[in-house]
Amino acid sequence: MSKNEKRLLSLSAVLSAALCVPTAASAMHIMEGYLPPVHCTLWAVICIPFLVAGVMAIRRTLSEQRRALILLAMSGAFIFVISSLKIPSVSGSCSHMTGTGLAAILFNPAITSILGIIVLLFQAILLAHGGLTSLGANTFSMAVAGPLVSWGIWKLGRKMNLNKKVTVFLAAFLGDLFTYCVTSIQLAVANPSAQGGIAASAVKFLGVFAPTQLPLAIIEGILTMLIIIGLETYAKPELRLIGFFREGEAR
Repeated sequence: MSKNEKRLLSLSAVLSAALCVPTAASAMHIMEGYLPPVHCTLWAVICIPFLVAGVMAIRRTLSEQRRALILLAMSGAFIFVISSLKIPSVSGSCSHMTGTGLAAILFNPAITSILGIIVLLFQAILLAHGGLTSLGANTFSMAVAGPLVSWGIWKLGRKMNLNKKVTVFLAAFLGDLFTYCVTSIQLAVANPSAQGGIAASAVKFLGVFAPTQLPLAIIEGILTMLIIIGLETYAKPELRLIGFFREGEAR
């Protein structure tokens, strides 16, 4: 990372922290108009450093390995398709897979954040799924928090020499579940329960998502594992270019 890139990333982090200072206000993708304006703003500015880092990471990756664009486009398409398949949940809500685990495994959370916000923007405009006012909150839960967990599980599993297929499954599975844990907390903070406050409200929202999200997370883990197996069979050169294989690993 160049000195100018480090300065830009540091500046975006400072800007995010400054804008997150709470002020008085009267005021599963979270739908349009469901969050108070101050919450929409706060979640949006929290995402700024991750998005700035993502733009720089994509530029650096494509400048060094142009052929990585194929895997990048495939990862974005996977997120769009798989997260557009909504399953009705109880209480009139819905659940869906996220698809961000694959990009986090192949690249990193920063790049995944850019793919995620692009997908969320298209879904909000073209599919009326999510919303523009809630774009920041949805980006943080699906394109920032979930991928961070998936990437962390993937790196930890590889460091511990766990079976690669098992590690891929766990990374995608837990990243999906964590996305909905964050979404539940976001909703709970905006709508605390009269009895029990935020904690009680978070438990209620988790209960709404859990019946459909748990099996969907399992399916996403399996799908991601199968895609990685396919890529190892038919796209080894591209995987090698992005550093997917460890040094000395059979390729």
